[in-house]
Amino acid sequence: MPEETQLLIEEQSSFDELCEHIRSVGVVAFDTEFVSEHTYLPELCLLQLATPERSVAVDPYRVRDLSAWWNIMADDQTTVIVHAGREEIRFCLNHGGCRPQRLVDTQLAEGLRSTTYPVGYESLVSRILGRKLSQHQTRTDWRRRPLSPEQLEYAVDDVRHLIDVWKKQQTSLKRLKRYEWAEAEFIRLVDDLESERNDESWRKLGGLQKLKPRQLAVARELFQWREREATTKDQPIRRILRDDLIVDLALRQPKTADAVLATRDMNRPGFKKHVNELAACIERGLELPDSQLPKPMPIPESSSEDHILSKLLQIVLANRCSEMKVALSLVGTTADLKNLVRWHTKKNSKQPPPRLAQGWRAEVCGDLLADVLDGKVSFRVGDRNSDHPLVFETIETLVATE
Repeated sequence: MPEETQLLIEEQSSFDELCEHIRSVGVVAFDTEFVSEHTYLPELCLLQLATPERSVAVDPYRVRDLSAWWNIMADDQTTVIVHAGREEIRFCLNHGGCRPQRLVDTQLAEGLRSTTYPVGYESLVSRILGRKLSQHQTRTDWRRRPLSPEQLEYAVDDVRHLIDVWKKQQTSLKRLKRYEWAEAEFIRLVDDLESERNDESWRKLGGLQKLKPRQLAVARELFQWREREATTKDQPIRRILRDDLIVDLALRQPKTADAVLATRDMNRPGFKKHVNELAACIERGLELPDSQLPKPMPIPESSSEDHILSKLLQIVLANRCSEMKVALSLVGTTADLKNLVRWHTKKNSKQPPPRLAQGWRAEVCGDLLADVLDGKVSFRVGDRNSDHPLVFETIETLVATE
């Protein structure tokens, strides 16, 4: 099929034909342009799709039925390639009501074959394909119409090179025997985003660890009211009520509208108009029977020993990641290391293994970190000019040499 000259699809029939073409090819690059400042969920303003033969944008304001595309994302026949595609996955989950099946994220893939993560799309295309992309439309308001030819070129460029990028990454990952790692990370990314909205999503509010069950009940009431209000009015949740104000109100439990207003920043017009509803939420939380109170937030056991050991492991992990050329920030965080230390200390723990002791991460560092914690391995500085200067030696080897 010849290269598509029309950059923008605005007719339903053309879009449906494009989806048939995508199904026949079996691989497509996908990106979106959206605006998130004014609505509860980000507003989808443009879809960009590219196959080896065609690169186009789709106007969702004109093409109203996008179900054919969401069905493609949800089938197990078409590989959908994104870059840093969290929002693209969310659009599929929220608008299509379905879960992407054969998804590839080139940003994640790059972190598994180099120490760079996260990496921007322009940098990745330049690094892998040697092509320089324009960045002149980064401040575009994608809701405005008509879109200029320059805006459309910029938008379509975001998908035009993704298939070629993934081909090279795929070859490299297979050569390194890390292709299964990438597949596992793609699935985990979708899993994480799919679990974002559930009945317990209120527990992700920062600062809940210090609250008692009755205070948690108030926080839950306030959170659920905010979700309903934001959905009904189609406004960003932060415009309805900030997270920190929810936690503060749950902590203090003001019982009247006037008392709610005494909370710092509650006198702002956007928040002030809701004081009666907030007071009602607090009252519902306070009147809830004890049997229906949420369980306290688990507070991870922590000690100065855990802190010191996790810092030590951070050095070991950084050296290992540099040696294996895999991105440290993708392998594990400081919190992951603390979880590993706590789990490893309790040898007979019934808790499932932490992330660093599972899957490909265990292959990268699991045994090494466990051996360091068990005192089976020592390390020293070797080549100071190396990007991984530490040398690890088993205790048995050291004893034999002595």
